[in-house]
Amino acid sequence: MGPVLALVQRTFAFMDGKIDPPSSMHRLTPGAVAAQAREGEVWVLEDMGLPLACVFLTPMGDRLYLGKLAVDDACRGQGLARQLVEHAATRAQALGFDLLELQVRIELTANQRAFAAMGFEKTGETAHEGFDRPTSLTFARRV
Repeated sequence: MGPVLALVQRTFAFMDGKIDPPSSMHRLTPGAVAAQAREGEVWVLEDMGLPLACVFLTPMGDRLYLGKLAVDDACRGQGLARQLVEHAATRAQALGFDLLELQVRIELTANQRAFAAMGFEKTGETAHEGFDRPTSLTFARRV
């Protein structure tokens, strides 16, 4: 799981200093990635054993939560994120869910637009502990 962790760390690094509070990626460990694979799902697109993109999927109540969607910078624009989102929709249906859900930080407007282009709609706002303003937007998509 080390290469997946490294991919997430590389691709989320641009958020440092941009989002507040800092990304939960900083608390991610190889053990946490392995636990995600055991307790939820970790899907990886790779080339010659090297991860190019990944997504974490977690059943949450009546929906499948999509997290840690990461695409290597050298592979952006190739549709890998869309491919993983479509796979998440397929997994949601297979697991009996009709809803995908994810959260995007308020500051990451390009990510918000990308998810909207993939059929997600804003359904709410949340604030991290200790904040008196929204820090994340919740998006959902029917499958």
